[in-house]
Amino acid sequence: MSMIDYEVAIIGAGFSGIGLGIQLRKAGIEDFVVVDAADGVGGVWRHNTYPGVAVDIPSTTYSYSFEPNTSWSSLFAPGDELCAYAEHCADKYGVRKHLRLRTYVEKAVFDEPDSVWRIHTSEGVITTRFLISAVGPLDKPKNPDIEGIETFAGKLIHTARWDHSADLAGDRVAVIGTGASGLQVIPEIAPLAAHLDVYQRTPIWVIPKPNLAIPAWARRMFELVPATHWGLRSATTAMAEFIMTVGGVYHTRVPFLVRGIERVCKRHLQRQVHDPELRRKLSPEYAFGCKRPSFSSTYLPTFNRDDVELVTDPIVRITPEGIVTRQGDTGETLRPIDTLVLATGFKVMELGAVPAFPVQGLDGIELGAYWDEHRYENYEGISTPLAPNFWLMNGPWAAAGSSWFNIIESGSRHVVRCITEARRRDAVGMVVKQGPHDAYMASMRRKMKHTVFVQPSCSIANSYYFDRHGEAPFVRPVSGPALWLACRRFDLDDYAYTVRPALRIATVVGSATAGRTTR
Repeated sequence: MSMIDYEVAIIGAGFSGIGLGIQLRKAGIEDFVVVDAADGVGGVWRHNTYPGVAVDIPSTTYSYSFEPNTSWSSLFAPGDELCAYAEHCADKYGVRKHLRLRTYVEKAVFDEPDSVWRIHTSEGVITTRFLISAVGPLDKPKNPDIEGIETFAGKLIHTARWDHSADLAGDRVAVIGTGASGLQVIPEIAPLAAHLDVYQRTPIWVIPKPNLAIPAWARRMFELVPATHWGLRSATTAMAEFIMTVGGVYHTRVPFLVRGIERVCKRHLQRQVHDPELRRKLSPEYAFGCKRPSFSSTYLPTFNRDDVELVTDPIVRITPEGIVTRQGDTGETLRPIDTLVLATGFKVMELGAVPAFPVQGLDGIELGAYWDEHRYENYEGISTPLAPNFWLMNGPWAAAGSSWFNIIESGSRHVVRCITEARRRDAVGMVVKQGPHDAYMASMRRKMKHTVFVQPSCSIANSYYFDRHGEAPFVRPVSGPALWLACRRFDLDDYAYTVRPALRIATVVGSATAGRTTR
């Protein structure tokens, strides 16, 4: 048998990796490492530092259930507080000593004869029995596929890798993208720029954002009387669950509720934007839920400014001086700019992003290439028959409910149950069986028929939920509570186990001897 460096290797030191490390320690599993290319923990909250970055659901909900944070400064906490919370959890729960930072994972290869994974990194090869990819879905920045973008001579900044040395004061600035990052950064930089052009391909459903500051006395009360904090958490979770789950998962079953949410968003737009033509351009024509909505009460009023223009003409190309657009049949227009901000999001359900690094499983099959060619599939949103001893958190069919932390904790429970069972059986390998995997995927596709994602209008939403096969594998079509139950109830016999050869021989010999003795 091959020697291993660690029993368990976790790739990614964001909230998924930290949360899984905490649950492994709680289960008495200490022989693990958490690998990350960054110089610290926090994942997306370490990388994203653009002006206005903040959590886009209430921060009382966006935290581990076992480690409530009573010190958020506002209902929607800014990014630096999320990063500090990650550091706090890594320290408090002893994950810090398991970290291996500044280590880039190049690929992982399953050694079938020895039932181990060999992880090729920038710092050498790590051998592990069990491998978990805990890299978040918002990890790889995506640049727009626009002709000439590499020729732009001004300042080019992606929101996911903000350049704080760039001074936007007095610049002619263009922002491409109106998703969640765009909603946050646009109101922040508009007052700095001499002029701001916002390039919108698809409008977004904007929900009113009651971003109330949480005063010191309230934070003190949360600390002294935990029930008050849990009450607020329960209320914000129920609100977010209602909006996200009703809008997407139960779209066809409760259409009147979906229409109610849409009316709230339309009234919000009506109140915040003065010009009727601007309101028309900012009004989505696809159903609520096709594309991730976002909370904001500052984004829409930005378009009332005289120095801000919403540009919906298609971009033809980018030149060293600016952006060229097409205006109907009237020809092309060059809009000169000094700074170009890309709020174009991330690679999500596509090759090179899922998994975040090449994973070679059984028969040398590379998981990402296989899924890209066929379909994205994942038993319980976390494992595949193609790769033994491997779990992919944040992968296909994983995201459900209102809070990413519920997804993290559910995935962590699944993994810990599996590794604990493998230990109990003294197994060196385990892999989900094809039958249970296929049955699970069939059930997911049946459930999808009731979601918003089958609505024809979703075809114009330009949503990262969808892959090139036309499916929406980013989303698991169940509620948050259903996800919570599933990770506790899935059948451990849905996995096949490989027992250590020496123990198998001993068991066979022992059984044969016992049989002769009995006779």
